[in-house]
Amino acid sequence: MGKGTDKLYITHSEWASEDAYSASAGSGVSKSTVPGASFKRLPFNFCAVSLQPFEHPVCTADGTIFDLTNILPWLKKHGTNPVTGLPLRSNELIKLHFAKNEDEDMVDPVTFKVFTDNTHIVALKNTGNVFAWDTVERLNIKAKMWRDLVSDEEFSRKDIITLQDPQNVGSRDLSSFKYIQDGVSTLTEEQKKERNDPSRNVNTEALGNAARVLKAKEAVARARELRAGGDPNKHPATPGSKALTSTRNGTTAQIGSHTTKQVPYNAAQHTTGKAAASFTSTGLTPHTSGERALLTDEEYMLKPRRVKIKGYARIQTSLGDLNIELQTEYAPRAVWNFVQLSKKGYYKDVAFHRNIRNFMLQGGDPTGTGKGGTSVWGKNFQDEFDGPLTHDARGMVSMANKGKNTNSSQFFITYRPAKHLDRKHTIFGRVVGGMDTLSRMENAKVTEADNRPVEEIVIQDVVVFLDPFEEFQKAKKEKDEAEKEKEEIVRQGGREDERTTWTGKRVRADGAVVEDGGGGGGVGKYLKAAAVSGNGDGGGAEIIGEWEEELMIEPVKKKVKAAGGFGNFDSW
Repeated sequence: MGKGTDKLYITHSEWASEDAYSASAGSGVSKSTVPGASFKRLPFNFCAVSLQPFEHPVCTADGTIFDLTNILPWLKKHGTNPVTGLPLRSNELIKLHFAKNEDEDMVDPVTFKVFTDNTHIVALKNTGNVFAWDTVERLNIKAKMWRDLVSDEEFSRKDIITLQDPQNVGSRDLSSFKYIQDGVSTLTEEQKKERNDPSRNVNTEALGNAARVLKAKEAVARARELRAGGDPNKHPATPGSKALTSTRNGTTAQIGSHTTKQVPYNAAQHTTGKAAASFTSTGLTPHTSGERALLTDEEYMLKPRRVKIKGYARIQTSLGDLNIELQTEYAPRAVWNFVQLSKKGYYKDVAFHRNIRNFMLQGGDPTGTGKGGTSVWGKNFQDEFDGPLTHDARGMVSMANKGKNTNSSQFFITYRPAKHLDRKHTIFGRVVGGMDTLSRMENAKVTEADNRPVEEIVIQDVVVFLDPFEEFQKAKKEKDEAEKEKEEIVRQGGREDERTTWTGKRVRADGAVVEDGGGGGGVGKYLKAAAVSGNGDGGGAEIIGEWEEELMIEPVKKKVKAAGGFGNFDSW
């Protein structure tokens, strides 16, 4: 009955094999015969190598998306495209620029529609900007306007790269990726070592005392490697690291440490450079550690999306007041410049020197010529286009400039949407009150030569109602004080209610439990109250007499069952 044998049964392996025949198994019955049943789709925002969401997206000419930090090690080792297996060089990769909305979702930069797994997504090869296919088809191809809608650079039809096509999902089928079919691992040596390290896969905080045993084993393993001539710098100890120590017979031994020095909140991405400078110069004090440079409070706050509090100011003019909402999250430098100049009275008695109906109103130049003005730093500062703000409405407040990264003190207010100014002028606010004043400004008479108002429109003063940077510093100070207070409470052993157990015993700072001499709360207070009440006049004798009386009562004897017969039926 068995295959090639005379046994009268079939084993499980024979029953489940492909050449066995039955109604439920065998002959490939367990395998699906439907084409594409093993299809697994890779999401559009995932890297094709790491199979994780990308942070620095790049793509190939055929539209395969990788994360730059993952594809570069692969190319260095293999030099091929991991998806197709064809040769690929790093200079053939195209950097992609995805636009995001306030919720950090990837969107089309023109229509602001959120990308999904069912969106037809394309990119332009020469600029790397990513759009929805509907936008490119409607505004570029059908309109025969072959210019990038974001950077205004020319492109051709062959520069359009399809990143995701809902009608061709097979291009993102994981089962068709060559490196997955070949079973090639994409992990680096460090990642493999980290995964194979059992100590990194265990939550030591949940083990209690067992964590000390694991750390002791790690320390013993490192000591053996050192004695065997291993690398002594494999696990270097940092000066600020906290080591777990055990004290025995008056001696302290370090068991192990993986905690590094806490990084300050205002640490920069670059080091101080002291180590390199002292290495190449004998006139400097030697420094052996690469300490990170510290940013000032101003530099720390002027990072995009760090201060998300909106500011509010009022521009008082000779024709009325304009209330401005300042967009600190996306243009922190421009908002800081405007707020600081306003507080210094820089804009006081400054006239608007340019007024074009149905376009914009420009001012902020103390000289009144349109060629003067300086920033709060005394020099021009860079543009800020990292955000979804556009000139899509009346009353947008933007920085005036003479070209790229030439912002100073001049600004303008739009009278109508001006999409052609996007990504050319930094938007830092919008008018939220005083639209009637803005209409009076637009209707003011101007000269035909230079569009200067006939009757000067003067900025009498700029009042800052809410400084977002002061609010940010105030909130951070309160948070730091709360953390310090919490650390102080932990250092002193906790709060009063945390130092008392449910039985009324007190817990010392070292963790020892002691009896509470006072009338503390808990169950113990009732026992002590009974003991105290027993020492009163006359009360003690009554209690003792009652207790002795109970002791004198003869216990009830157990009835002995008769040895034979039916016995007495009285108990029935």
